[in-house]
Amino acid sequence: MDIKELQNFIRFVSKSGATEVSLETDEFKITVKTAPGAQDFAFVPSAPMTMPSAAYAPAPVAAPASAPVSETPAGEDTSKYITVKSPMIGTFYRRPSPDKDFFVNVGDEIKPGKAVCVIEAMKLFNEIESEVSGRIVKILVDDSSPVEYDQPLFLVDPA
Repeated sequence: MDIKELQNFIRFVSKSGATEVSLETDEFKITVKTAPGAQDFAFVPSAPMTMPSAAYAPAPVAAPASAPVSETPAGEDTSKYITVKSPMIGTFYRRPSPDKDFFVNVGDEIKPGKAVCVIEAMKLFNEIESEVSGRIVKILVDDSSPVEYDQPLFLVDPA
């Protein structure tokens, strides 16, 4: 049963007014329960569902690079720096591929349009370009780490 069939089954049960329906095949067994008169329903799998082995094969992940990331002293004022933030959710990579050099390191000069990292989102590798000029002061995210939208990635000294 694929996800569309499962969604249709759940919709059917919720519209039928039944409080409990079980479906069992050779591969799985599911039970859908609804409270009488309720709009919401609970999906309670009775046995673990297995996915076909070809459905998902994770991409190999390179070992995290061991390049040191600059530490900013705790008392240092970082308000004079520009923060380069993530434009999307995904996985942060400091290099275009495992066998290539880093896009930028601490101390490197950047200009608008220069690639500073790659963020992988849904198997698409998005090259992130700088929108500011300056010198990289600190890299705030480890290589191969998940990042959120608007998460700070780099501190840049615009001077």
